Amino acid sequence: MASLLLEQLASKAAVDDAVRGTKDRVLVLRFGRASDTVCLQQDDIVRSGWIYRTISSMSSVLTLCELAQLARCERELSKMARLCLVEVDQVPIYCQYFDIALIPATIFFVNGQHMKVDYGTPDHTKFIGAFRTKQDFIDLVEVRQAQL
Repeated sequence: MASLLLEQLASKAAVDDAVRGTKDRVLVLRFGRASDTVCLQQDDIVRSGWIYRTISSMSSVLTLCELAQLARCERELSKMARLCLVEVDQVPIYCQYFDIALIPATIFFVNGQHMKVDYGTPDHTKFIGAFRTKQDFIDLVEVRQAQL
């Protein structure tokens, strides 16, 4: 599963360290649950752009070729962004702070500052749902990166 391949932050201290420690790159925090299919779909888009294939409700199969593709895509994105997963049940204080009621919720930081973005919704503090394509996600990260 792509979720297993992305950096996971399991505590408030880990999230704080990521926000404070990520310099000159966009920090992307995806709040959600590893068991949620929409979160898994977004994780796959973030990782590779490949569509998440469900074999059963909680598992997927990746070939060695797909894993190689994932690794190449991760290196490409790592030049401009640090991608982290945050389980909503493990860090409830941030769920309250960012008013996260729906998952997945994606929040962007640049040099420790929370970035508000107009997604065409009333809430500019976070993106709710999965990105449709890998390119949609990359375009948004590139815009954030250009503001550095």
